[in-house]
Amino acid sequence: MKLGKLGVWAPMDVMTAAEGAAFAQRVEGWGYAALWLPESRGRNVLAHSAWLLANTKDLIVAPGIANIYARDPMAMANGQRGLNEQSGARFLLGVGVSHAPMVTGLRGHNYGKPVTTMRAYLEAMAAAPYLAPDPPERPLTIVAALGPRMMALSGELADGAHPYNVPPEHTAEARGILGAGKLLCPEVWVLLESDAAKARSAARQALASYMRLDNYVNNWRRLGFGDDDLGGGGSDRFIDANVAWGSEEAIRQRIREHWDAGADHVCIQSINPDGSRRPDEKVLALLAPGAAG
Repeated sequence: MKLGKLGVWAPMDVMTAAEGAAFAQRVEGWGYAALWLPESRGRNVLAHSAWLLANTKDLIVAPGIANIYARDPMAMANGQRGLNEQSGARFLLGVGVSHAPMVTGLRGHNYGKPVTTMRAYLEAMAAAPYLAPDPPERPLTIVAALGPRMMALSGELADGAHPYNVPPEHTAEARGILGAGKLLCPEVWVLLESDAAKARSAARQALASYMRLDNYVNNWRRLGFGDDDLGGGGSDRFIDANVAWGSEEAIRQRIREHWDAGADHVCIQSINPDGSRRPDEKVLALLAPGAAG
């Protein structure tokens, strides 16, 4: 798999299946390397990935992430193999431990120690038998990693990491832990809005739900953000570090900062100025590979 430098991260459950297929085709037409989609309270992300792969020709489809509590390791590994065989190696599997409220409260599972649980899961995936035709090349697995121990595990037992809600400083630290030869694919929020008050208000709205989840909060604290930064919807310093807002060039500069810090691939998630969760296709078309800028 040759993963280009820029992709799109989008909440596909806000679209119907037909709308999602058409959106994926536009993302492919704009020249992005990959389309990333989450798994939370909507569609089975492997099933929907199959739909998106069937409706595109060259686009890589990547769960960011497939919840390991949603299926056992053999089901995950064999779903990954089947999707890669069917699509000609266009499926990049991202796996993660999700968050305690979504696992214990929503799914009714015990939420284990994240690194220990992920280690056992990756080992079981690697050992899973598969009797169907093999994909054309070895499928790749990356891990949703934020802290140093999960990042190290991503380099040890997987093909890299997919950090989410991170500034370039985290990307530099992650590359130092992963070392060379492992994929590093951070997600970056983008917002085409140069009015600071409007931009920060929209960014606070987009980040609000994540600021209630311990995994993200703990990582932000590791990066030096304190109580003053994390209260009241987030300080200006916090918002500016985690959301690339402003002009086209300002957003492009933030993306370059992640590349310069060691990212192989940056997946951008647009904040829609209308407050909806739908991607802002205007900014996606503007920032597309090969577009002016």
